[in-house]
Amino acid sequence: MKSISENLIIKLKIKDIIKKFDETAVLKDVNLEVNEKDFIVILGPSGCGKTTLLRIIAGLENQNSGEVFIENNNVSKVPPQDRNISMVFQNYGLYPHLTVKQNLEYPLKINKIKNRDQIIKKWATKVKIEELLARYPRQLSGGQRQRVALGRSLVRNPKLFLMDEPLSNLDASLRLEMRSEIKHLHEELGTTIIYVTHDQIEAMTLATRIVLMNKGIIEQVGTPKELYSAPKNIFVGSFIGSPPMNFIPGKIKNGTFNSDQIQSFNVSINTEADVILGIRPDDLHIGDNNSYDFKAELYASEFLGEGYLITFNLGNSKLLLKSQKNIEFKTKERIPILIDKNKFLLFDYNSKKRIY
Repeated sequence: MKSISENLIIKLKIKDIIKKFDETAVLKDVNLEVNEKDFIVILGPSGCGKTTLLRIIAGLENQNSGEVFIENNNVSKVPPQDRNISMVFQNYGLYPHLTVKQNLEYPLKINKIKNRDQIIKKWATKVKIEELLARYPRQLSGGQRQRVALGRSLVRNPKLFLMDEPLSNLDASLRLEMRSEIKHLHEELGTTIIYVTHDQIEAMTLATRIVLMNKGIIEQVGTPKELYSAPKNIFVGSFIGSPPMNFIPGKIKNGTFNSDQIQSFNVSINTEADVILGIRPDDLHIGDNNSYDFKAELYASEFLGEGYLITFNLGNSKLLLKSQKNIEFKTKERIPILIDKNKFLLFDYNSKKRIY
């Protein structure tokens, strides 16, 4: 009997990609496989190489070395128009002198597709723009323009959908609406999407797998839950999660975590090592004077609607805690705090890699 992984169809394979601008390497030996029906989100800070990687997949940039395969075909030297992919850009990329219908029709005319009216009607209905077909882009809101851009990418029925920060120009409420629309379309159509963003909330909510990049390399690939619960290193732990993970330096000795800032407690590691303890704000709790792991000075308390985000001073660093309880402490008051002993992580102090 075949395993699930053996039944997966590889839609895209990126092999040993290196890209330099002048002498600066922006992609450093990048390898990635994308399965059919995956929703891959390439995530990372500005300048990490994520958009460059997307443009190489599209054929809009040429790599210095390495290969790109779409459905086992090497397309490394194939021009963009012959790769059978579609791309949605951050600025929508609509033709201002064409109506919505003409914008949708354009890629069909270029590829000499018949039954164009039938195809346009189908996808205009899917993305809810059927009443906008006679309008010009200047007559549309930001959300409507983004729907048109999505519709234009869908009419071609390409092998891959590429999206470069498509929601970044929208306001918060429209981003939320369009996010759910994109996720619904992916689930309904079973398409393969590669989506670039710097917004980790978009990545967590949309992706079947996240590709987290930093300084031209892939730090970790996995499901949103894997990156949140089992980050491979401190960068992943700090980048994934809102608010971010807390980090407390310490030492492991004789199976005990020791720190100048908090009380010692037992861990399942016998090796002596300098470490950094990682703990999510959700996994810290307000204790009392009879039960706590450390005390920290209250710096600020913010009401979030569903609870509070509390910032503490701990030594020379800030510490974040999320609580459902009404916080009645005063600024600079020292508050007892408990660590959930089932949730903390340990990272090697020097390599920054997770060891527990």
